[in-house]
Amino acid sequence: MKLVSYERNGQASFGAVVGEDGVVDLREALGGRYADLQALLAADALGEAAAAVQGRAAEFHLGDVTLLPVIPRPGKIWCCGLNYGEHVRETNREVTEQPTFFLRVADSQVGHDQAIIAPPESTQVDYEAEIAVVIGKAGRRIQEADVAGYIAGYACYNDGSIRDWQKHTSQWVPGKNFWRTGGFGPWMVTADEIPFGTVMRLQTVLNGQVLQDATTEMMIHSIARQIAYVSTIAPLQPGDVIVTGTPGGVGARRSPPVWMKPGDVCEIVVDKIGTLRNPIAAEG
Repeated sequence: MKLVSYERNGQASFGAVVGEDGVVDLREALGGRYADLQALLAADALGEAAAAVQGRAAEFHLGDVTLLPVIPRPGKIWCCGLNYGEHVRETNREVTEQPTFFLRVADSQVGHDQAIIAPPESTQVDYEAEIAVVIGKAGRRIQEADVAGYIAGYACYNDGSIRDWQKHTSQWVPGKNFWRTGGFGPWMVTADEIPFGTVMRLQTVLNGQVLQDATTEMMIHSIARQIAYVSTIAPLQPGDVIVTGTPGGVGARRSPPVWMKPGDVCEIVVDKIGTLRNPIAAEG
């Protein structure tokens, strides 16, 4: 299934995409038992959702709703940095034995077709194509061999970065958490449709030009390693998100640098998931 979070007629809900662009409202189809997608995952009710969708006609189209980040308010958003060799090299860093992580906050995210906001404090708005893993089951100190059973699904992610603020100190968090700078969507493809370990191709396409292009087999620290690592730090909960790293080709490391600016359109394309599209707009 492809599962979405959205607003329609001023009301937040969640649903399943059927056909090319139809939507079944799962909150209604499941009798209001689950307030949102995160609650559905917490109840281990993906099977119930699939049964509710079976044979049900679309109630409206994706174009009729405002898509929200797949999980609008995750408890934790763990982001893995420097996880592709080419990106490590272009940043003049060294591969580390342990994965590098930082945290994003929910307010830093937008959904598909929503504008990534360029703040007035910077012109260095950068893109990062990534794959997000959505956790479906609570766990602590998860073993790498067991990780597959904890994944609910996958989504596209643009780990939008305000580069000059990221470089103010050795801590990256300021540049990674400006309001509405990261894209998350358009949907979550459930894990049963992407068998664990499937090689996925991810790209950034800015104004029609491919600027990043890699596959997940190029990761330094695998998805299994990442989940094992962060679940050692703190328990993972349903709806938590792990953003798994970006390949080489970021705008900051090009010559001359390529920054996203108001009027641009950035797409993150993952072959097994779909395309996350965000226009860029000035704040205000």
